[in-house]
Amino acid sequence: MRSMQDWLDSYSGDHRNPTNQVFHWFCVPPIVWSVIALLWAIPVPVSQLRPGSWAVLVMVLAFYWYWRRSHRLAVGLLIVFALLGLLTNFLYARLGAAQLCWLAAGVFVVAWIGQFIGHKFEGRKPSFLTDLSYLLIGPAWLMAKLLRKLGFTQVT
Repeated sequence: MRSMQDWLDSYSGDHRNPTNQVFHWFCVPPIVWSVIALLWAIPVPVSQLRPGSWAVLVMVLAFYWYWRRSHRLAVGLLIVFALLGLLTNFLYARLGAAQLCWLAAGVFVVAWIGQFIGHKFEGRKPSFLTDLSYLLIGPAWLMAKLLRKLGFTQVT
């Protein structure tokens, strides 16, 4: 199994351009939120589950994937997942499933356009085009950078 540091180092190699890095700071979190929101709106049997159950299941699975590779990053990302889940629950209650889906789809499209613009500056294709696991590494890469800025020298 590849270590988290191996994943982050490889991802960093595809993200050296400062402009691309800025695009990632502004686009990856909205992409993560939009996926959570789209999953949140998938209908569930109300008698057995609550709205958002699919999103919570995916967040738990992602957390487990992170946890196996880096406990510190996993905890940081769990906090982000919880905050995004609370935001999504609030928006779901205010907008309903259909409007939440439209909002999330719009955010998803715009943020991915931003990602591809960033990669134009980089001159390299996005990492996930070589391995879909990199879709999980983008958020971890940003969390690792944030934790380092907060003074955590060992993040993986």
